[in-house]
Amino acid sequence: MAIPQAESHRARAKPTVVRRVPLRQLLRVTSIAGGIQFGWALQLSLLTPYVQELGIPHAWASVIWLCGPLSGLVVQPLVGHMSDRCTSRFGRRRPFILSGACLICLAVLIIGHSADIGWLLGDRGNTRPRAIGVFVFGFWILDVANNMTQGPCRALLADLTGKDHRRTRVANAYFSLFMAVGNILGFATGAFSNWFKVFPFTVTSACNIDCANLKSAFYLDIVFMVITAYLSIKAAQESPLHLSDRFTSTTEDMSGQSSHAQEAFLWELFGTFRYFPWPVWTILLVTALNWLGWFPFLLFDTDWMGREIYGGKPNEGQNYNIGVRTGAFALMLNSVFLGITSVLMEKLCSLDLPPHGIVIAAIVIFAVLGVPLAITYSVPYALISSRIEPLGLGQGLSMGVLNLAIVIPQVIVSLGSGPWDQLFGGGNSPAFAVGGLAAFAGGLIAILGIPRSGAPKPRALP
Repeated sequence: MAIPQAESHRARAKPTVVRRVPLRQLLRVTSIAGGIQFGWALQLSLLTPYVQELGIPHAWASVIWLCGPLSGLVVQPLVGHMSDRCTSRFGRRRPFILSGACLICLAVLIIGHSADIGWLLGDRGNTRPRAIGVFVFGFWILDVANNMTQGPCRALLADLTGKDHRRTRVANAYFSLFMAVGNILGFATGAFSNWFKVFPFTVTSACNIDCANLKSAFYLDIVFMVITAYLSIKAAQESPLHLSDRFTSTTEDMSGQSSHAQEAFLWELFGTFRYFPWPVWTILLVTALNWLGWFPFLLFDTDWMGREIYGGKPNEGQNYNIGVRTGAFALMLNSVFLGITSVLMEKLCSLDLPPHGIVIAAIVIFAVLGVPLAITYSVPYALISSRIEPLGLGQGLSMGVLNLAIVIPQVIVSLGSGPWDQLFGGGNSPAFAVGGLAAFAGGLIAILGIPRSGAPKPRALP
């Protein structure tokens, strides 16, 4: 069966890789993953506790995170679709990467200054609805920016490596490595409790020491984001779509042989599902179950440390804040495992703290989870890229399809984890238990359902 005109055009418009990309260039291109993940690490470790300190109840804290998967459900596939057809002279992916990086910097500035902005708008005392509104607004922008940046980054790697599947795996491994570097630096930044001394101007009438530490950490995030984005965009050396390709696309649109952009987007995102072979569906199912297992942990890890291990509560003494910082430190060790699958443990010697054995056991659990998290961050992308390529789809669209298997579980967890935990008396353990069962099921399906690596036979769309 012949590929439809729109699909045939995209196959022609795809830039051709004429040489093997040097590993040094791939390293520079993937460095932006470190900048993205630096902010993501701060977001994961500090923002769930911080929004509770602003006044959001624990049962509703997970709902704040709903904006992430919802924006990912729409933004990443749409951006992938648009970048597949972008005719900018700067390339197909780089304009979106640059725009996303700028939005990330803007978003963290808004989040870091949410308490100050709320104060200027009239917040006083412990009730800070305006600060919460500003925080949620910045949080939405940050999630949109993250999704706007990561999809084109992954697609850019696939563009640069072409059909060299070994090079694609190496590129995704580098991407995962820089994610680990960003995580290590981000979680280390979140674990440090004296940034307010380095940046004393961050302490204000509306922003206490904990708030000032958060604000200072985001200042460092902006610096790191700017550096890595510059290195990545400079090294990418994308080939733009040619004017002839642009003319051909316009002619086809005028002659009625292709749909309007929105119709084409919806068709390609949902209509192509029926063409997926069963190994692709298995990969998507395993990815969804995997993320159903991961997201409760990512949502409440440091909050769990502060509540369950240190026995603290937000805005009630220092035990909770110490637990959050210790949780961020544990996540830093998690990232060491993610990057190099080894870790150096440190003893925690402090007065009036839980028994050392309990704290160390919690840190070990966090750290060892870095090994499967490294697989989650790299292997599905390489698998889906190689399995979908024979269908003639753009890499941006294929990343968007995989993203659906990530964000739908996140929507489920964001909506259900808070009420589910409250049903069992609060805490985070019930959500963790459901996540563990989902991850176990995903592992079984991956072992039994995903075939061993092999060159998939090309399959033309009807």
